[in-house]
Amino acid sequence: MKLDHIDKKLLEALTEDGRLSYVELAEKVGLSRVAVKDRIQNLKDKGVIEKFSVVINSEKFGKQVSAFFEVDVEPMQLQEVAQNLADNPQVASIYQMTGPSTLHMHVLVEDFQKLEAFINEELYSVSGITRVESSIILKRFKSRTGLKL
Repeated sequence: MKLDHIDKKLLEALTEDGRLSYVELAEKVGLSRVAVKDRIQNLKDKGVIEKFSVVINSEKFGKQVSAFFEVDVEPMQLQEVAQNLADNPQVASIYQMTGPSTLHMHVLVEDFQKLEAFINEELYSVSGITRVESSIILKRFKSRTGLKL
């Protein structure tokens, strides 16, 4: 979908602060509140805006350990394993990556004991997983939740 400069400005403003009112957005782009509301609805209808959400600082919420996993899965069991892991509340995100049926997964847990339990009980016990590698985040320098236009 091709976006004009006003749509891009609206999306950039919403990426910075998704709580901006239609009036505030209208002031930023030089349109009426009604015109902004119509444009945002159009962006939602066309799937450009998937949803509005809140980004929670996981550390402030008690999730002190953030880890990434590379999980190799038997090809015939990929969908089942991915859905099983996606349903786990400790899994923040999961993606199928290029390569030998590899899943890339981000996990948030309270402490290292919970991480160990997750690995032993939630990963190693799943049929179809052939290899697990993990990396623990020491420090976050940048984290983006929206697409920069």
